Amino acid sequence: MNLLVKVLQDLYIISEGGIVLYHRVFDEKLDEQLFGGLMSALNSFAEELTNEGLSNFELKDKRYTLIRKNDILFVSNSSNKIKAKKVIEELETIVERFFDLYSLELLATWEGDVSIFLDFEKEIEDSLEGTIQKLQKAFW
Repeated sequence: MNLLVKVLQDLYIISEGGIVLYHRVFDEKLDEQLFGGLMSALNSFAEELTNEGLSNFELKDKRYTLIRKNDILFVSNSSNKIKAKKVIEELETIVERFFDLYSLELLATWEGDVSIFLDFEKEIEDSLEGTIQKLQKAFW
């Protein structure tokens, strides 16, 4: 029996301008557009300092992992107990799937309607930790 470990908890896909194209969050404590703007600004700040953006950072027991491709920023978080390499591999799979579904041509002519990205969760559910798994971690 093949057990798939889902390592990513939250996921944000953010345009170059800081607009959240897609997000899947367990416990929304923050407006997703505010979070998207913050992540975009942090990444831009890091690019100015180092000529590269952020790749990851930790807050308390969560690690945030960022990948920028084709001017789209992919941000996920996971437990900091999960190996960073595994998280990066999962996020890279999501990045590839996103660009398989949404061509560069479509993104270049996109007019700001984020509803076209709503079905993306169906495509990546194998990578996202589910609510039941979150409860199991909390109580087992």
